[in-house]
Amino acid sequence: MSKQNHRQVRAAEVFSHPIHFLAFGFGSGLAPKAPGTFGTLAAIPLYWALSHYNVGTYLLVTLLVSVVGIWICGESSRLLGVHDHGGIVWDEFAGLLVTLIALPAGIGWLVLGFVLFRFFDIVKPWPIGWLDARIPGGAGIMVDDLVAGLYGLVIIQVLARIV
Repeated sequence: MSKQNHRQVRAAEVFSHPIHFLAFGFGSGLAPKAPGTFGTLAAIPLYWALSHYNVGTYLLVTLLVSVVGIWICGESSRLLGVHDHGGIVWDEFAGLLVTLIALPAGIGWLVLGFVLFRFFDIVKPWPIGWLDARIPGGAGIMVDDLVAGLYGLVIIQVLARIV
């Protein structure tokens, strides 16, 4: 499998294959620029729907999205022949959901969560970058976003308690 993370993927390829459709965030990963950011934006409706449930249900769905994401991302990568194609954004869905666990009410908190998650996912401070470089397959695709999500979650929860 190629280590490059990009090859041209046509919309028809994504929309005709259920694994790619999910991995590419229902098509949001096809954005020509910043697919990770567009994928994260596409995850907001899922967050909004889950935010109406209790935290236990939210956590269960987030865990399910994360665990199933290991297979979805790994299988999409395998089918594409490219490890962690830039258009695979299911990991962004999972990472954002982690950041937004028990999010305080208000659009400002949502914007902050989005920005924090994208910051940590892009910058990849230790151990995010280290994990990203060392864990293969679907788990490797998912783990950096999940840890970035945890970083964002910690900051939001600390701020929520002092603001």
